[in-house]
Amino acid sequence: MPYTIIDKIYSDYSVLLDYLESNKEISLRNDADNNFKKILLLSIASFFEHEITEGLLRFISKNSNNNQMIYSFAKRKGVDRQYHTYFDWPERKANKFYSLFGDEFKKDIEKEIKSNELLRNSAKDFLEIGFIRNELVHENFAVFPLDKTAKDIYNLYESAIIFVDYLMKKLSS
Repeated sequence: MPYTIIDKIYSDYSVLLDYLESNKEISLRNDADNNFKKILLLSIASFFEHEITEGLLRFISKNSNNNQMIYSFAKRKGVDRQYHTYFDWPERKANKFYSLFGDEFKKDIEKEIKSNELLRNSAKDFLEIGFIRNELVHENFAVFPLDKTAKDIYNLYESAIIFVDYLMKKLSS
């Protein structure tokens, strides 16, 4: 798995939290952690949105033989500002996304995920990140009670990125 900006953000903030803890700045450490885990979650969700939308645009470009008219239309009507409609976040399901590529693709991908526990858990964690992101931004961000630690959120990321990579490979094959 390549090192991403998310890994850097997590590493940098972990150093800060460790510093505050070692200097017995527990209140500051707790405040920093409370804000950091929200920022980390939003950063991860944003990173995944970017990866998937860019992957979709590469898919469209490749499969339209770089036809700029098709690309432009698809980007403007199917990709720009549409990411959060691709998945059923409240139900934590990705079937909507799979079905955008036809019944055969949907059936194949569901079969692959069902037969692969790592991929199944990764998809679940990806959808959990998206669900929490929506809760966080549509509720009062400043007081939203995020009951996961930064480490928990980073662990979700490490799992979920497997699913995102899998989707990108499926679209590029």
